[in-house]
Amino acid sequence: MNRLVHESSPYLRQHAHNPVDWYPWGEEALRKAREEDKPILVSIGYSACHWCHVMERESFEQESVARLMNEHFVCIKVDREERPDVDAIYMDAVQAMGIRGGWPLNVFLMPDAKPFYGGTYFPARNWMSICQQIGEAFQTQRQALQDSAEGFTKNMHYSETEKYGLPVPTGLPVDFTLEELKTTYTKLAASFDVERGGTNGAPKFPMPVIWLFALRYFQQTYEPETIQAVRHTLDRMALGGIYDQIGGGFARYSTDGEWFLPHFEKMLYDNAQLLSLYSEAWLATKEPLYKRVVYQTVEWLQREMTHPEGGFYSALDADSEGEEGKFYTWTKTEILEILGPVWGELVCDYFQVTEEGNYHEESSGHATGKNILFPQRTLESFEQEHELISGQMDGLFEKLRQVRDSRIHPGLDDKILTSWNGLMLKGLVDAYRTFGEGDFLALALQNAQFIKDRLLQDGQLFHSYKEGQARIPGFLEDYAAVADAFTHLYQATFDESWLRLAEQLADYAISHFWDEADGLFFFTDRTVSDALIARKKELFDNVIPSSNSIMATALYTLSLLLDRPDFGERSHQMLQKVKGLLASNPEFLPHWASLASYHSTPTVEIAIVGPLVQEYRRQLESKYLPNKVLTGAEESGTLPLLLHRDSTEGRTMVYVCYNRACQLPVDSVAAAWELVG
Repeated sequence: MNRLVHESSPYLRQHAHNPVDWYPWGEEALRKAREEDKPILVSIGYSACHWCHVMERESFEQESVARLMNEHFVCIKVDREERPDVDAIYMDAVQAMGIRGGWPLNVFLMPDAKPFYGGTYFPARNWMSICQQIGEAFQTQRQALQDSAEGFTKNMHYSETEKYGLPVPTGLPVDFTLEELKTTYTKLAASFDVERGGTNGAPKFPMPVIWLFALRYFQQTYEPETIQAVRHTLDRMALGGIYDQIGGGFARYSTDGEWFLPHFEKMLYDNAQLLSLYSEAWLATKEPLYKRVVYQTVEWLQREMTHPEGGFYSALDADSEGEEGKFYTWTKTEILEILGPVWGELVCDYFQVTEEGNYHEESSGHATGKNILFPQRTLESFEQEHELISGQMDGLFEKLRQVRDSRIHPGLDDKILTSWNGLMLKGLVDAYRTFGEGDFLALALQNAQFIKDRLLQDGQLFHSYKEGQARIPGFLEDYAAVADAFTHLYQATFDESWLRLAEQLADYAISHFWDEADGLFFFTDRTVSDALIARKKELFDNVIPSSNSIMATALYTLSLLLDRPDFGERSHQMLQKVKGLLASNPEFLPHWASLASYHSTPTVEIAIVGPLVQEYRRQLESKYLPNKVLTGAEESGTLPLLLHRDSTEGRTMVYVCYNRACQLPVDSVAAAWELVG
């Protein structure tokens, strides 16, 4: 065993029995490199990463490979999900070397932790050759390697303003017109795959942030081609192999352009955002398929991803029994044996299951006899075509799921990450606000209490939780995601304690992460020093929105709910900085674009006071209007929008406001909608 046996990360523990003399990231390993004057190998991955497992089997488990690595390097293993700060620095360095990033990420550093060479997956023979060459080069060409490392490190210290030519904020409220929003959307829409949904090319990632922005743009313009693009994508994903048709939840991405063949790992962060997306899309369209996806995904979350204390686990592996996707695929014979010939044939017809199998070997292209469930049509239309009772096939699917549960399951990464839990908390709140399902709210409140009790200590968040212990001081992504989620939880419950916690987290982030010179937030806390060679900022949205864009959005909402102009000014300043990029490169900033949409038309501020406060809230949320904030109380509350506002003679009153100017109160939701316009 090596030192990783003492770590809490499942990914690190997977490598605890490697013959490689692995260290976790920390001062012990870095000091050893300095004292022994040895280069460092940092190998970064995560538990659900298929090619990380492949490289471990081919290289890190082999005595001959490990001997070479131990001879030449101080070897450090990093879980990128646990240490996104370390991952960001060395991913940036590898990309600066002209290498496309990805995981596993393997980077070679000088003894002072500055990078000079790196790459992703290496076959065993190549890996041994590279380790040998670099070990020799360190002895014979050290100055050249040091010069290279200094250059890559210098590049990391440029501010975002310098790197991308961002403007210096004026301090005035941000101006973002509807026409500018149209320009951003039109540029983004040029990348849409009109035939197969999603964005052009393969592999295809769900990218919820893109389609959430498209929905917000549609709500302001009602352009039919916009909602058509959203629906086409959401339909193809929900009816594709990327979605677990009998168990709920989405895989991380589709390896092909048809949404058919997934990379089978399931990530909490994807499914969190997809809950929000499909909930909002249902509000805009009332498409039954989207409601089905939300309910199934929440059932999967409860069944497979929830810790007894209320936190949510991180991921499920793609592999089981050493084979990718084995848990999720079926032979036709299996289905017929479970369901019988009549119902089995019907289910096989629906899911396009064949005797030879629709899932082919990647290397040879030969049929395997295995099938990915790939309906490509809604269950409602299939049941109508075969004159079945609505929902009749769900019982058949449940039989398949129960049999599948007896199989060996994919590995579970059971660490609990604060930022990803924040995203899922918001997803559950969005689902509750859309469908009014009490179980969704109960699960959300259980998770929020877990975050408050286990991950928030003396006003400071921690990033990771496992085996009863919160570890690693929180990053900006933790403060941003949780503050945003608590803000939405308040608007669902009108429990002001969640809003005050969100305010507390936002204030902490400003005092510990804000860079006054650059007008953006650092990713790491200024009070935490961990021998990192640079403090990075996360600006661009990807499969997860950037921590800066989430925080800017949370600050905007909090500024309205709390009447905190300082929060609003900071959010405006951040949006001003990226405004030019939104026009030129919106594909990298879709979550920023959603924030911009709140400025192209005024945000409606709605206060509800009276005994029917929750009933009125539910009615007000029955229409799709994302550009709003809600406050409410049975009697007048302490929030600015609720001060001096009471119910009238026991009637519930609604106050509709724009830019802190309110209309006369009304006593019905219908009258309130007339004021909203």
